[in-house]
Amino acid sequence: MTDVVQPAPRHPDIAGLYTGHHQWLLGWLRRRTHDAELAADLAQDTFVRVMVSRRSFYLEEVRALLATIARGLVIDHFRRCALEASFLELLAQLPPEHLPSPEAQLLVLETLNEIDAMLAALPAKVRSAFLLSQLDGLGYAEIAERLQVSLSSVQQYMKRAFTACYSVQYGR
Repeated sequence: MTDVVQPAPRHPDIAGLYTGHHQWLLGWLRRRTHDAELAADLAQDTFVRVMVSRRSFYLEEVRALLATIARGLVIDHFRRCALEASFLELLAQLPPEHLPSPEAQLLVLETLNEIDAMLAALPAKVRSAFLLSQLDGLGYAEIAERLQVSLSSVQQYMKRAFTACYSVQYGR
């Protein structure tokens, strides 16, 4: 007689998922952020992502799924904080008469966050090629040499990066 392995049951409802794992996730996030309010916000955002994804998942993987989503949200939060701190530091160096309005500052910060998210989503070589081109002013041949890839690879990387920029600017 052979043993038939039954698949693990799928989690049927978000309410049960929330009830069964919210406190665990909240504690997990508190230990990583050292901020109870931030942990609560990130926990809520994690469950919202699960609901929106409509992904079917197995009971055995729930905590791994929640931790993976929450880890990404924590990273995104701290990345945004670092970007905002750098922007505010730059603004502090400007003479008061050159400071943009609070509305303009918010728009610039939102745009910087969108660009940062776009760059973070690109594969490493695509991101490197794009930054070498746009920030360092290198030509494609120089980028190919620096990244040790072919010229056609650099062209493909740049096309992918510019497509991502277009999506940020004009939506998908």
